[in-house]
Amino acid sequence: MNPLMNSGARCALSVNVNKVALLRNTRRLGIPSVLRAAEACLLAGAQGITVHPRPDARHIRTDDVHELAALMKTWPNAEYNIEGNPTQNLMDFVRTVRPHQVTFVPDSEDQFTSDHGWSLPADAERLKPLIDECKLLGVRVSLFMDPIPEAMRLVAALGAERIELYTESYASAFGTERQAEVLAGFTATAQAALAVGLGINAGHDLNRDNLTTFLKDVPGVQEVSIGHALVADALELGYTETVRDYLRCIQRAYA
Repeated sequence: MNPLMNSGARCALSVNVNKVALLRNTRRLGIPSVLRAAEACLLAGAQGITVHPRPDARHIRTDDVHELAALMKTWPNAEYNIEGNPTQNLMDFVRTVRPHQVTFVPDSEDQFTSDHGWSLPADAERLKPLIDECKLLGVRVSLFMDPIPEAMRLVAALGAERIELYTESYASAFGTERQAEVLAGFTATAQAALAVGLGINAGHDLNRDNLTTFLKDVPGVQEVSIGHALVADALELGYTETVRDYLRCIQRAYA
């Protein structure tokens, strides 16, 4: 178990490198390198790396998952998080790689990007044995969830250790008259999660503009997973300055 990622002292930054792989896959030159991108982010201070290997391998490929696993062994205080649908190709990676954390996401095979959380109790029966298997393997389980406070007790009953709050609705409302109302839903969900002993992660469309406000208002967030916006920023600023700026956004939330 990774002591840094479980300290609860401050929200950690996990960089999702999927979009680096997506750009690489447009040519057969092997650039940009997913491995070098991950290492640059870790060197800049990121506390984890996230990948979402989909069945069609349109970005992260099987060899990426294993090469990153080897890299992460040289970073004992950083976390490796693999996310995806456990009814597709995800569990094979969990069994062979045994990452620190697995995030179950209810994506269909042809889904463009993640756009909703699990529905409980409807999905509980198929999730329960897969959660149990991950726990036997020593892998922490996080469930990708919409901000629904009453669902948190159902997550806890399944045995998952964390949730990842799906934050697209917050990102869409940020800077509008709906921001406070939407953010209040995330605050209430986080409070409900903490009340039943769940850890809290968050991700999807978080960026340098909206991250600090989210962390100030939503209690107990232990980790944010950020990919698209961070990689887009890195095209202009470079990996090092981008990661450091996201870390500054996190720090400002705790000032």
